[in-house]
Amino acid sequence: MTHPGSGARTGGIWILGATGRIGRAAAARLAARGADLVLVGRNGESLRKVAADAGCPEAGTLVTDSVEQMAAEITRRRPAVVVNTIGGYAGTATLLARACMPGGHYADLAADLSAVPRLLALHQEAADAGSTLVTGAGFGVLATEALVVTLCEGRPTPETVRVDALASVATEAGTTGTAFAATIVDVITSGGRRYRNGRLVKTRLGADVRSHTLPDGQTAKSAGAPSAELLAAQSASGAPNVTVTSGLAPTSPLVRAVLPLFAALLSVPPMRRLAVRQMARAPIKAAPRPRTHSWGHAVVTWPDGDQREAWLRADDGMDYTADIITETAVRLADGRAPHGAFTPAAAFGPGLATATGGAFIMN
Repeated sequence: MTHPGSGARTGGIWILGATGRIGRAAAARLAARGADLVLVGRNGESLRKVAADAGCPEAGTLVTDSVEQMAAEITRRRPAVVVNTIGGYAGTATLLARACMPGGHYADLAADLSAVPRLLALHQEAADAGSTLVTGAGFGVLATEALVVTLCEGRPTPETVRVDALASVATEAGTTGTAFAATIVDVITSGGRRYRNGRLVKTRLGADVRSHTLPDGQTAKSAGAPSAELLAAQSASGAPNVTVTSGLAPTSPLVRAVLPLFAALLSVPPMRRLAVRQMARAPIKAAPRPRTHSWGHAVVTWPDGDQREAWLRADDGMDYTADIITETAVRLADGRAPHGAFTPAAAFGPGLATATGGAFIMN
């Protein structure tokens, strides 16, 4: 069942999951830039509040009961750009992206090694349809991918690449939510990944623990995780050996020691469902971000031993993600991208990272 809040529209930018943190922030930013918006979600009253808070009470609203209904409405009403912030991208991205074709464009925040390769596999289909699909349009993928592209520009293929995504995020009071809980469980059960001799191989989640002294003098820890930053860095560099660490991965020796046991338990479907339900209800307290800045980091090494390093500085990681998805949507609406399926720097170049408020620090 759908309810268009201001009548059927053609064109414009649709935000799916508009009542979530990134959806609300993107709505406000896009409204400030004069975008023609349709806000999509499950609760009409909440959507209208988002529109009013964003300063665009005239924005359209669309209430849907399922992703399948979202896809059907996209196919019927032909928005120019669809921004997917609803999560669960491994199960939603391909369906919604295909609904945008032909001619419509799509962007999401996927950052996992299940959803991102599936969307990138639609490259030729999207190119033939005159559509652009951008996946991973958030802090981690762009902040690291842009550094690798910049460091490798005009250079031969490197031997090794390491990237680190060190987000600093202020948390809002609320609950974990089903989508985020499912993501956490999937990360635990899938374990870590890295490229070794050109092959994607499995490693332990939490491997490669690193302590970082950041360019501003603060410190952070990170560890290996199965994230799409790995895929973006390998594609941008062509390096046969690539590792990625995340500030969100567990670094405690005790937690890392028990992770294999948790992974085995959560691999049992009833246990997985129970864990997701319990975790989704877990309360989250409001807290300031732990460090002044979020940081992307890359170290690139060539076969002759030459090595280059760079950092990308941003503010709150969630705010930076909202800026990235906003700028991506605007550029897609303006037709400023090649047709096909891409990660953000592959679509728009590394300058997207600075156009959205990031700053490069080259060592």
